[in-house]
Amino acid sequence: MDFTYHYDSPLGGITMACSDIGLTGLWFDGQRFFADTLSSGSTVKMTDIFRDTARWLDIYFGGGIPDFTPPIFLSSTPFRMAVWDILRTIPYGETMTYGGISRIIAERSGRKSMSSQAVGGAVGHNPISIIIPCHRVIGSDGSLTGYAGGLDKKTKLLELEGIKFKNIT
Repeated sequence: MDFTYHYDSPLGGITMACSDIGLTGLWFDGQRFFADTLSSGSTVKMTDIFRDTARWLDIYFGGGIPDFTPPIFLSSTPFRMAVWDILRTIPYGETMTYGGISRIIAERSGRKSMSSQAVGGAVGHNPISIIIPCHRVIGSDGSLTGYAGGLDKKTKLLELEGIKFKNIT
């Protein structure tokens, strides 16, 4: 069974989704691909997973660095899972480029190269915003590029972490 719960962040409403196993979604209300991984029969209910997630978000939005991660349960294609695993390695206050992720994926799969656009698509479909930090992925020239939650939110998240970036493209 899937559950949902609403969280009020300083950047707007966030909808959380979970199964009995872990967090399955965390989206800014109205973002692209909103609730992509959510089944139609979800129930609104506070769960221990949501309590952990809300505590994580409270620490993060309060300017702290959470020292734990709520239980997460992801299910997707092997390619997307590989990209999301790389996203989870980007430390607080740091960034990685789409090209950098492409090089890691290519190396791990024994290929000469990997499409940065394909990586961008996988990054954009990340179902657990903020905790799986897709907002820390920037263009090769240091500029901000797409974010399913909106560039305004990406800007605020990066500023919260003290990350410097170039003009928005």
